[in-house]
Amino acid sequence: MDDFSDLTAFLTVAREGGFRSAARASGTSASRLGDAIRRLEARLGVRLLHRNTRSVTPTDAGARLLERLAPALGEVRSALDVVNTFRDRPAGRLRLNVPMAAARLILPRIVQPFLAKYPDISLEVTAEERLIDVIAEGYDAGIRYEERLEQDMVVVPIGPRTQRYAAAASPAYLDRRGRPKHPRDLLEHDCLRGRLLSGPVPAWEFERRGETLHVEPKGPLLFSLNTSTDLAVEAAVAGGGIVYLLEDWLRPYLDRGELEPVLERWWPSFSGPFLYYAGRKHLPVPLRTLVDFIKSTPWS
Repeated sequence: MDDFSDLTAFLTVAREGGFRSAARASGTSASRLGDAIRRLEARLGVRLLHRNTRSVTPTDAGARLLERLAPALGEVRSALDVVNTFRDRPAGRLRLNVPMAAARLILPRIVQPFLAKYPDISLEVTAEERLIDVIAEGYDAGIRYEERLEQDMVVVPIGPRTQRYAAAASPAYLDRRGRPKHPRDLLEHDCLRGRLLSGPVPAWEFERRGETLHVEPKGPLLFSLNTSTDLAVEAAVAGGGIVYLLEDWLRPYLDRGELEPVLERWWPSFSGPFLYYAGRKHLPVPLRTLVDFIKSTPWS
């Protein structure tokens, strides 16, 4: 069991990229994690982590161990989870990796009712924009949109089944600069553009009656999509220009009249997100419980 604890400590520190963040994630102290890593390295006779004042990264030996260790510890957790089937109510830890938009727009409606119904389940949510291998990084499941789903995963619809991208601006801005009648009119406006985490600034897509247009307008603000989206929305509310985001992100501001729809007949629609996880004979009890809860939760 000491070996298991030390291996788990190594996995957490390597995954989190530092002792302090790993301590927060695991609910222990950085010094205790450091002791565990030193014991493990002493037993194995090799250094597993490069340490400096800013980051912690695996050595070549550590990377090889990490590659084999994550799925192996996952199998151990699955084996121990069998005991959960003998409990009166579901229990255990459930780790999800989700896009920031899902954490903001999808999970709030699910998380609190789920945890209230199953108080013995501990839910850990990591919101980020990286496309990761959820199994290799120790997560039970993730959320993605259809075009980013891995083919060998089991998927369950979560959230609204149809979503739209929307353009909007403050009434004051539109009164001052005029209301676009066609997507090409955006080229004459101040537009607040979003940059993907990977670097590109995607064009704004519009569609109507089978016609699809891509527009690359200019503007005074370039922001990181999802990580600083609220900044762009507030800039639009303050009259800084036209913003183009998920309709669900803008909906509260549209309903309050702080923002006004722009080119609404051209807003493109797409299928909603999915919860996804690896297909296996034994599904961990907390994950199976979440899947059943999502399937029984209507979304309108």
